[in-house]
Amino acid sequence: MARESVKARERKRQALVDKFAEKRAELKAAGDYAALDKLPRNASPVRLHNRCQLSGRPKGYMRQFGLCRNMFRDMALAGKIPGVRKASW
Repeated sequence: MARESVKARERKRQALVDKFAEKRAELKAAGDYAALDKLPRNASPVRLHNRCQLSGRPKGYMRQFGLCRNMFRDMALAGKIPGVRKASW
C-alpha cells in the first residue's frame, strides 16, 4: 500500500487540476502562454498519475475500474464488482 502522504498529494493535485481546468482552457484557446506559465505547476493534468482508489498503488492500474490488479482480483472473487466473474471453460 502507498503511504497516506502520497495518496494525499495525488488528491491535492487532482483538486488543483479541477480548480484551474476552465481557466487553462480559456488561456490555451486565447494562446496566452505567458499567463499559462504563471498557473501552478500542479494545475496541469499531465502531472497526475493514475492510482488505485483503495490501496494507492501506481502500477497495474485498470482504468475501467479505477483499481490496481490486486484489489480488482480480491473484489472480483468476493463478488463486489457487478458483472465480473472468474472465467472457466
